[in-house]
Order: sequence, then C-alpha cells, then structure tokens
Amino acid sequence: MEYRKFENLGVSPSLLGFGCMRFPQTADGNIDEAKAESMLDRALKAGVTYIDTAYPYHNGDSEPFVGRVLKKYDRKSFYLATKLPVWNVKTLDDAKRIFQEQLDRLEVDYVDFYLLHCLDKEKWQNVLDLGIIPYMEEMKKQGKIKFFGFSFHDDFETFKTIATYRKWDFCQIQYNYVDTDIQAGDKGYELTEELGIPLVIMEPVKGGSLATLPDAVTEPFKDYKPNASISSWALRWVASKPNVKVVLSGMTTMEQVEDNLNTFENFTPLNLKEKEIVADVASAIKQRTKNGCTGCAYCMPCPFGVNIPQNFRIWNDLSMYENKEQAKRAYFNDLAEDARADQCQKCGKCEEVCPQAMSIRDDLERVKETMEKL
Repeated sequence: MEYRKFENLGVSPSLLGFGCMRFPQTADGNIDEAKAESMLDRALKAGVTYIDTAYPYHNGDSEPFVGRVLKKYDRKSFYLATKLPVWNVKTLDDAKRIFQEQLDRLEVDYVDFYLLHCLDKEKWQNVLDLGIIPYMEEMKKQGKIKFFGFSFHDDFETFKTIATYRKWDFCQIQYNYVDTDIQAGDKGYELTEELGIPLVIMEPVKGGSLATLPDAVTEPFKDYKPNASISSWALRWVASKPNVKVVLSGMTTMEQVEDNLNTFENFTPLNLKEKEIVADVASAIKQRTKNGCTGCAYCMPCPFGVNIPQNFRIWNDLSMYENKEQAKRAYFNDLAEDARADQCQKCGKCEEVCPQAMSIRDDLERVKETMEKL
C-alpha cells in the first residue's frame, strides 16, 4: 500500500481512503452490514488506514456502523475522518451537540481528521457568524480533534477566501480529470500547494461515472493499457499530483475494493503519454455529458418524491451511450411514476443543498422534455 506523508502534520495515512457514503444496501435502503463490514475488513487488513464518514451519510447510519466495525481494531491503527454538517448548525450549541453525538456514534474519544462539511459562501459565513472555528480549535487543544480542516463545494474565489483565512491542517476538494475548471479545480490545487495545505480528494471517479463509460470513449485507455480498469485511470490521474495525500473512493462492492487495492498497492504515477490520453478522454466525456450530477443524493429526499439522482443518471446515460431503448426502460419501467422528472414542483429545496450548484429544476424540465420525445 502506498502511504503519503502530511509534512505539516507528521502522519502518513494510506493514499487510498475508504469513503463511507456508498456502502452496499439492502432492498429496503439500509446498509448491508455484512457486505460492508467484509469490505472494510478487507481494506483495513490490506493496509488502508484512512476511513472517511460524515454525519448525514446513509441517512445517519454510516457513523454508528463505522464505529461498530472499527471497534475491532487498535485505535491507533487507523485514521478516522468525519464532518460537521454546517447546514444543520443554527447556533454554537448545535455544533457542540452534534460533535458530541458524533463521538458517541463512532464510539471514540477523538477524531483524527475533522472537517467543516461541504463549505460554500453561505455556509462559510454561518461558520464565522456562530464562532464555530474557535470552538473547534478548543476541541483540538483538548485532544478531541487531532487535525482540523474543511471540505468544499463552490467556486474558486470562495475557496481562496476560505483557504487563506487561517492555517488549515488539511482540506478536501472534489477533483478529477473532468472537473478541472469547476469548484476549486486546477487553480484550487495550485493554491493548496502554495499555502502548504495537504489535500484529501473526493469524487476522483465522479460518483462512479468515470468507471462506466462507453467503449468508444475508453478505447484509448484499453489500447494503451488493456488490463487496467477504467476507474484506475481516474484514481492514478489525481494520485499523480504530489500534494494529494489521500484519494477517497466510495466503494460499493468487494470487486471495487479489490480493484482499488490493486491500483494503490502497485501505484505508479501517470507518464506523459498517459496524461495526454486522459486529456483526450476527458474532452470526449465533456462533449457527451448533460450535467455534473455525481449521485451524492444531498438533494434527497425530494418533498414531492422525485428521484433526482436517478433521473439525471438516466439522462446522462442516454447522452453518453445513445441507447434510447435502455433509457426508455430505465425511465418508464424501472423508475416509479411518482419519482419521475415531471413530478417536480420547482420548490428549489434541492438547489439549496446541491454541492455542484446545479440548476436542478431547469435540468429536470429538460429530462422531462427529452424522455417525452423518445
């Protein structure tokens, strides 16, 4: 397993981090605990030491589940990361209550990497107004937090404002070979190098979409490296950046765990030719993609029952693969009638929490129009 040192912190977690937002689920939507525990066990025993969860993941079930699994292991054998859901914090007492609840759910006395979750301009102002940072600094002094950072979803200027506000121990950004000019992007990466802020990367495979691409798009990958998985190219692209210390992967199957372990146990940075291939594939993907939904489901549940991520997946898949019959089956047969795009009442609640800042209401209207024409 590849390990990278956070030079400013003196710790060296595994380059592969286990993201705990996309565990396998049972038919009723709960975590399939037997499968998920096996996956975590396999990763930990193979040398993965960075485990990333958050308060809202799996409708609040991720933290307690992760806590139960990790009780089997020496507390010093792994680094645990979780996050404060800033959008749920209306007073400083809320932050204190939630933080203590997280310690209880995780069954730990301290969190190694603690983040202000999903910061944007509005949430950042809330953090400042409520005095959350001084409280977290006090928790760090008391040893309940080892390292303090933030995760981010907004534009570069907002990222610069937050990144330069104080000396952060680390930060977490969405970064992959397609999302280089949105959110923090390439400019954000360069800024963290200048400021000496180590990076944890989320969405390196863009919610799995960079692992399931049509053959016409991925042909350059297969021609150059026939035995490599499509997702390994995305992981290696971001892990080839020297200031990237942890690459999170939200694994759903044991096969994904094994593939990722293979990538990081035998890690090699991209060479110049491979970088050129990735750039060509990225250009082809951008031409075929309708919107930037990653399937994170922060927009869910919709008050009117619309399955927003699934509508966008069907729409993007139609554009990517051009398979009209498959799209019709997915939309009109597999997707419940009351979960389709035409049920949107345009209340806008989804757009308030979308990390990608998408125009969800407008895009759902476009989904509706597209599907009605098939």
